[in-house]
Amino acid sequence: MTLRPSPSNLCRSAGCTLTGALSVTTHVCDAITVVHGPAGCTHHNFSLLHATSLDNDHVSLPPLVSTGLSETDVIFGGEGALDHTLDQVIARDPGAVFVLSTCIVDTIGDDVGMVCGSKAGVPVIVVPTAGFLGGSFQTGVNNALVALAGLAEPATGNGRVNIIGEKNLEYEVDENFAEVSRLLTLLGLSVNVRFVHDVTTRQIASLGAAWLNVLRDPSLIPVGEHLRERFGTPYIPGYPVGISGTIAFLESVAGASGIDPRHALDEEHALRQETLDDFADIAGLGVSFFPHPPDPEGGRVAQDIAQALRLDITSTGRPVPVPVTPPIGITGVRRMLHRWRRALHA
Repeated sequence: MTLRPSPSNLCRSAGCTLTGALSVTTHVCDAITVVHGPAGCTHHNFSLLHATSLDNDHVSLPPLVSTGLSETDVIFGGEGALDHTLDQVIARDPGAVFVLSTCIVDTIGDDVGMVCGSKAGVPVIVVPTAGFLGGSFQTGVNNALVALAGLAEPATGNGRVNIIGEKNLEYEVDENFAEVSRLLTLLGLSVNVRFVHDVTTRQIASLGAAWLNVLRDPSLIPVGEHLRERFGTPYIPGYPVGISGTIAFLESVAGASGIDPRHALDEEHALRQETLDDFADIAGLGVSFFPHPPDPEGGRVAQDIAQALRLDITSTGRPVPVPVTPPIGITGVRRMLHRWRRALHA
């Protein structure tokens, strides 16, 4: 019998709560993540993260350690296994230790906070990740970011910008970061911390010094609110999406930072027109989108781009791909239009 049905709108397409948190904690270069649970949970996620890094042309081994709970531990409690594992990991002198629990640990009732609180020498941070009562991948990401923010303290503003919650498992993570950095540079701004993507605990410590946080997408608004309450930092709720998103993004960042955006807007308008001119050879052609129907946001962005190029959207048009994640900024739009051009001229 199901005692607590999962919400009907719950999305688990990207994985479980533990996987979401691991996509964050494993990008702190000088830290070690301890997965408290059976070895299989760690092995599964290690394989996923390692394969993803290879797909993104990075050869790296996720810094994961499992407490390796046995059947006996599950019956009589796994706190001793966690205590022993933490002693071994702390002896390596990492910058921090992140402790993530599996569903079985919450089921048997281990007091993870008590065990971690007894340790000294390095920060030992507990990240809630047992998702069997309705948690999702995004829940794990948000919980990890909130927990890791504990490595920082309020600080004097340095006039820079934090990038919050990059999707570390997507192929274009670095390209999307480069596009956002380009736009910030147009406004005379620079990045303070990529929270969290390939950073150290020392870099995270300066999180509270930024003047502004840019969230990867609106699903991170709870994190943005937490950081605003803790450090007083305002936030922009998402990356610039599609062909018109960069203009709105520049205006939002400039407004939050007290910057005159006119010069940046002129440059971006010129780049937008240059992009449309570069793909004038496909203007006016008939297209259809696949998959059909596309993701609602991706479909909206694709329609905006098609209209800007005067493409005729019909059910009989040649199929062009709509990516799962909508293109970020003009750079992302250009990548998508190159794919459209290949499909239309095939």
